[in-house]
Amino acid sequence: MSFRPGSGRSERWERSPVDLDFYRIFVTLFAVVMSITVHEFAHAASAVMAGDDTPRRQGRISLNPVDHFDPVGFIMIVFMTVTGFGIGWGKPVMVNPANFRNPRRDDVLVSLWGPASNIIMATVCAILLRTGVLAFTPGIRYFLIIMVVVNIGLALFNLIPLPPLDGSHILAGILPPESARSYTQFASQYGMAILLLLLVTGGVRLIIGPPRDLLMTLLLGR
Repeated sequence: MSFRPGSGRSERWERSPVDLDFYRIFVTLFAVVMSITVHEFAHAASAVMAGDDTPRRQGRISLNPVDHFDPVGFIMIVFMTVTGFGIGWGKPVMVNPANFRNPRRDDVLVSLWGPASNIIMATVCAILLRTGVLAFTPGIRYFLIIMVVVNIGLALFNLIPLPPLDGSHILAGILPPESARSYTQFASQYGMAILLLLLVTGGVRLIIGPPRDLLMTLLLGR
């Protein structure tokens, strides 16, 4: 799942080298699709490594974006990219935690690998940008910057501990069993409503804004 706030401090990193909305839209859409594809692939691959073959049987061990998107989610991603706000999503990776070698631990790790893959991608793009490798034209530099921005935002958004985001599985897995049951019951009843409220009111931007700006400053150095 991907969230893009309408405005914020990240815009100082996102200025296009050319004043063409089409160029900005194309680069951002490409970055979002790549980032979500890697995010979902990381979930699928880590689940298989943990002992659950469900993602493999569903064809999710793939870096082909077609395998990781549904039509509605992709349309919403296009809308989000064009308008600058909204929410889009990839096709969730279906797993069966009962097949994991250590169900409680592995469910946390599989959930973590999605956001972790985005942080890794952001770091790699930042290194390429700051060392000058591949960043030999303004257009490529802009693409690398957008990749950093998108991947950091995607990682932090998915770490919010509300369903259906990865953070809800992570929190349930690290809480003591009794607390985890209470949290899971509460989150299943009210989590989606709380998340939608945060999206509508701008609460998500307040939550992920400070760590996003900190990480982008550390990675981009400005």
